[in-house]
Amino acid sequence: MDATEGAVTPTMRHKARHFALQAVYQWQMTGDRAAEIEKQFLEEQPIRGADLDYFHDLVSGIIANSDHLDETFEPYISRPLKDLDEVDKAILRLSTFELLYRQDVPYRVVINEGIMLAKEFAEQDSHKFVNGVLDKVVRAIRTPAQKSEVQA
Repeated sequence: MDATEGAVTPTMRHKARHFALQAVYQWQMTGDRAAEIEKQFLEEQPIRGADLDYFHDLVSGIIANSDHLDETFEPYISRPLKDLDEVDKAILRLSTFELLYRQDVPYRVVINEGIMLAKEFAEQDSHKFVNGVLDKVVRAIRTPAQKSEVQA
């Protein structure tokens, strides 16, 4: 069941992020157009049970806004962007996209999902790196009222 068939669940959103991360990674490696990658995933991957609308929003939004996303998190990484592991880069792009463009998703959910994706796909301690970077991004982009919520 996709999001058009009923209420969207956290599991459906997690699956959308799971597949979107893979699609963004593929884009980073191949440079293929977002529409081609999305079509391939829909045809060839076991994407059932994912929020397909959210998957589309993530893939197309991340690719279209990748420069802005990179500029947002790059000040908080300890090495040049070109030296960043491609999986870490894809996770940071996905999570930063949600933080900037999906205000309907609580920042704690975004960070938690980023950590979970890092544990699933990235190097052993990558989740600590992702957590640290995303925490700094949240603090940088939130309004003063939201910042007091972050510190609570």
